[in-house]
Amino acid sequence: MVPSNLAILTALDNARTQWYHFTAIVIAGMGFFTDAYDLFCISTVSKLLGRLYYYDPSTQKPGELPIDVSNMVVGVALVGTLCGQLFFGWLGDKLGRKTVYGVTLILMMVCAIFSGVSFGSTSKSVVGTLCFFRFWLGFGIGGDYPLSATIMSEYANKKTRGAFIAAVFAMQGVGIVFAGLVSTLLSFIFLRYYDAKPFSEEPVVSTQPQGDYLWRIVLMLGALPAMLTYYWRMKMPETGRYTAIILGNAKQAALDMGGVLSIEIEEEPEKLAQFKASNSYSLFSSEFFQRHGLHLIGTMSTWFLLDIAFYSQNLTQKDVFPAIGLIKEPDQLNALDEVFQTSRAMFVVALFGTFPGYWFTVFFIEKLGRFTIQLLGFFMMSAFLLIMSIKYDYLRDHPKMFAALYGLTFFFANFGPNSTTFILPAELFPTRIRSTCHALSAAAGKLGAMVGTFAIQFYTVNEEVKKIKLALMVLAFTNMLGFCFTFLVTETKGRSLEEISGEDTNENERTDSR
Repeated sequence: MVPSNLAILTALDNARTQWYHFTAIVIAGMGFFTDAYDLFCISTVSKLLGRLYYYDPSTQKPGELPIDVSNMVVGVALVGTLCGQLFFGWLGDKLGRKTVYGVTLILMMVCAIFSGVSFGSTSKSVVGTLCFFRFWLGFGIGGDYPLSATIMSEYANKKTRGAFIAAVFAMQGVGIVFAGLVSTLLSFIFLRYYDAKPFSEEPVVSTQPQGDYLWRIVLMLGALPAMLTYYWRMKMPETGRYTAIILGNAKQAALDMGGVLSIEIEEEPEKLAQFKASNSYSLFSSEFFQRHGLHLIGTMSTWFLLDIAFYSQNLTQKDVFPAIGLIKEPDQLNALDEVFQTSRAMFVVALFGTFPGYWFTVFFIEKLGRFTIQLLGFFMMSAFLLIMSIKYDYLRDHPKMFAALYGLTFFFANFGPNSTTFILPAELFPTRIRSTCHALSAAAGKLGAMVGTFAIQFYTVNEEVKKIKLALMVLAFTNMLGFCFTFLVTETKGRSLEEISGEDTNENERTDSR
């Protein structure tokens, strides 16, 4: 028989909400703030890189990154993130959540700083250095996904767990807002001191050489929040569930959790040993696939489909905004002014579309549940993208209306699958492979992001109407597929992690249920 009433698990599930819960949200959330800033700030300055390093006078157009170079600059961090998710997610189950948590933050700090450093002055050396360090930056960012989600799920009580994990992820929205805000403010300051005529009037002079400092500063500032968080992240104890269930150290788990939460925990070493022995199946066992195979397919497929739309929309805004007239055409702007107008438009869309959706999830997830919010988000995103595709010719002449619909897709992404695909893998799977399963789900998402970035950007980079309409139609279809695949997961609201994963079910009950 498997004991279903381990004192440490009962204490964690029923603990009242305390100050340390909010401290953990901030510590874990600042990692996601850094993640989002580092991933999305590149969109605000990538066109500046084109003007600075790829200007060809014979084209009579402002310099722009070749499509393959643009894909590499924007997408290399996503490749690194996918690799980091798989590596650190697996490591988090093997070595512990806390042990690996500091390594990811150090990697993010160092690589954010070096992303603004060039080993050489040619276009190849600048872009090569940038891509190298942004890959390893993404590698560190990737580790933050499974570790932050797992740590927060294992700290939280069952009544507020979804809201707490959503609050950690909501810091991604803050990071996206700040990516636009910081680029807007810095480009505005640079413009005040280094203004120039637009490209159509003075092609060469329109690209201010001081812009070479601007993009470096924007990227390097991504290290700051990680620096501010490192000390507190290192002071976090290992989660009680990992120490007890994986390491089998009931005494240490009781000491750690009793030290940060006002709860009393019995050690129960014999019960714990029995619990651990009864849940020793591995990821590749038939036991896992019988109980969680469909769940894993569901979390991986929905995250994959969601990120095709979410990342392609975020990272191609710089191409869509000029096409709909939300910002001026490139030849009507100087280099710094283009950064300013692009960043300002991204900031406005993020502030009024992206940011609120995250916090709607925080406030409503324990009322509506994960399943309902995910279905709603996928459906509404698909509907708005379909409208934008069908009515694109009309909306091009009404950029404010287009921006409103565009913003609503971001709102329902975040009050929807962008949040829930992060939350569900942290709740559905057993403790011993929770971080790995979350990593697999997140990596599937980043694979979708790469598809969106490399494939969808091909249709938007030249701002051609037919290609942008096709891109919007494809995104509507992928979101509707996400709606369908959501039915492979189950609702987790209000239940303990062990009840959800089946860890507290005895062997006879499992056999009878098959």
